[in-house]
Amino acid sequence: MIAGIVLAAGLSRRMGRAKLLLDWGGAPVIRRAVEQVLAGGVHELVVVVGREAPAVREALAGLPIRFVENPAPEAGQASSIACGVSALGPAISAALIALGDQPALPSEVIPRLLQTFHETGKAIVAPLYRGTQGNPVLFAAAVFPELRTLTGDRGARSVVEKDPSRVAPVPFDLPMPADLDTLEDYERLRPRTKPV
Repeated sequence: MIAGIVLAAGLSRRMGRAKLLLDWGGAPVIRRAVEQVLAGGVHELVVVVGREAPAVREALAGLPIRFVENPAPEAGQASSIACGVSALGPAISAALIALGDQPALPSEVIPRLLQTFHETGKAIVAPLYRGTQGNPVLFAAAVFPELRTLTGDRGARSVVEKDPSRVAPVPFDLPMPADLDTLEDYERLRPRTKPV
């Protein structure tokens, strides 16, 4: 069984407001991101929440997901990864870690990552967008102990870079999916309502 972990506990410091709750084509950014992971074929989905937990829970109402609280989101993205991985049960063979602020991930990315994991048996499966590694990344259960001890705000990049021989890169001829860090990002990227 493959789980999805969506990181939704960030502090939105650069945005200056709760970016996961901004509108993205008629639904909150976080709902769009979570729906994409669900549609990708994971067996269960954990959403790691922080200070905006009540509003994020409301934004995701009705979806088949489980919430995990990060008690210290200020400790950085690694703390959310550790919380999410620690919440997974023993039946989980791998976890796909996705970002809550990437509402426009192309639909083909997650299925190809899962397919590559099944075909190669590699411990880590990572997308390459025109040669640059991005998100989401799939980690086999054998890597979970490393993910549980991560610290800082670099996420799991150090785990991916530690041993290239255990990584299966999946190339996509696509631009890097944008994440929403600033209000300028949001205004530039958000879907526009078509005039009637």
